[in-house]
This record gives sequence, C-alpha cells and structure tokens, in this order.
Amino acid sequence: QVQLVESGGAVVQSGGSLRLSCVASGFYFPIYDMSWIRRAPGKGLEWVAGVRGDSSSTMYADSVKGRFTISRDNAEKTVYLQMKSLNVEDTAIYYCTRGRSASTYYDSDVDGGTQVTVLS
Repeated sequence: QVQLVESGGAVVQSGGSLRLSCVASGFYFPIYDMSWIRRAPGKGLEWVAGVRGDSSSTMYADSVKGRFTISRDNAEKTVYLQMKSLNVEDTAIYYCTRGRSASTYYDSDVDGGTQVTVLS
C-alpha cells in the first residue's frame, strides 16, 4: 500500500523559507520519479516541481523557478522541497506524488499534505 507522509509546513512571513519533507513507503522508491504539487485556497491542483528517480534532473513550474529546490534521498525514501523567498501566493496545502511532471504525476497519491501559510 502506497503511503506518502508530508511534513514541514508552517506559518511564515513573506520572504521566509521552509523545507518540506515527504517520507514514502509501500513501493520501491528509487525507481519512481517524484513531484510536489499544491492546492491553494479555492483553486485546483498545481504541479510545482519534479525529480527523476536517480536525481539526474529536476523540473519546476515557472511560478517557483529559482525559489524552490526539489531533492531526494533514496536511502531514506524521502523527497524534499526547499522553499525560499516565499510569498502569499505560495499559501497552499502541499502534497508529494509519484511522477515527475504536470502531465504524469499520480493524482491518486494526493492525500494528507502539509499546510504552508505565508503572511504578508
């Protein structure tokens, strides 16, 4: 059974930083590309960033490029999202999923999540 447990969300001031973590279980983590996606209040899911299973490449949505960094530790079965220069538009529930891009992430993995709130 696939389990993805996100953590690290918090309330921060605009301009601040956070690091989100997602611990995976129930599948062979190293062979899966992984993504972070988010849902802002009153909006649909937005793909944010993706990383290949072997960390050989990463992809980012234009809205976060240069501010967010996705990484992973296959030994720890964990994917991270380092966020800096946060702004109020980054306020959302953040989820990790399998898949690497906006068109390939597993929406069936969306569950739980961690809340990020950015104050102006």
